[in-house]
Amino acid sequence: MSWEYGSIIFIYGMVVGSFLNVCIYRLPLEKSVIHPRSGCPACGYLLPWYDNIPLFSWLWLRGRCRSCRQAIAVLYPLVELAAGLLALQVVNRFGLSWQSLWIVLLGFAFLVLMVIDFYHYILPDLITLPGIVLGLVVAGLSVETPPLATLESALIGVAAGGGGLWLFAYLFEKITGKVGMGMGDIKLLAMIGAWMGWQSLPLTLFAAGLMGSVVGISWMVISGRDRSQPIPFGPYLVLGAWLYLFYGQEIYRWYLS
Repeated sequence: MSWEYGSIIFIYGMVVGSFLNVCIYRLPLEKSVIHPRSGCPACGYLLPWYDNIPLFSWLWLRGRCRSCRQAIAVLYPLVELAAGLLALQVVNRFGLSWQSLWIVLLGFAFLVLMVIDFYHYILPDLITLPGIVLGLVVAGLSVETPPLATLESALIGVAAGGGGLWLFAYLFEKITGKVGMGMGDIKLLAMIGAWMGWQSLPLTLFAAGLMGSVVGISWMVISGRDRSQPIPFGPYLVLGAWLYLFYGQEIYRWYLS
């Protein structure tokens, strides 16, 4: 891929990333992501277009609001940068195709879910439920090559992902008397199954569990965090699914050999 195409794709990703920031900020507050236009979280100053250029406006203003001079969280440019790199990564791996467009869209949804769950411990139904439906629609439109699923694989993935994790959470709660898994995680895994099929679930769950355990234990040791405090599982499910998208087939072949 030439640097010209790469630059266009990266800029496109960052522009969408600016909208993703709106979703990340407003969805947990149950606010519209369309109206009003973007503004300063501290003083409500509505941003003109030149203060809303992805990444560059934050750098130009040195991370502060033009009106009240309050600091603007570094999360905003990081999300824009991540969205741009995500789009570039997908097209670089899978080429310019309809499949890449669907995977980029899925990646944008993953990015919003991951950040919201990390900060608010919720996975909005407004993303996961339509995400399940759209995954099934994409699977039914045509027989896509891996890592996207065929319709049969997607239907099994929804049942196995959502139903299997729900059964595990139900039994865990009955045995231990504690809630070990939220319904948002269950819907997210069903969404992953809808897009990538049942084949993606073993690696996704294994990788998510491993990463969650390592990070959770390290967090408790370093910060003295109480072990009874919940740890969001959604970000690790997203990272596990993304790992499968790019390297799942290779990992499975390596393991079976």
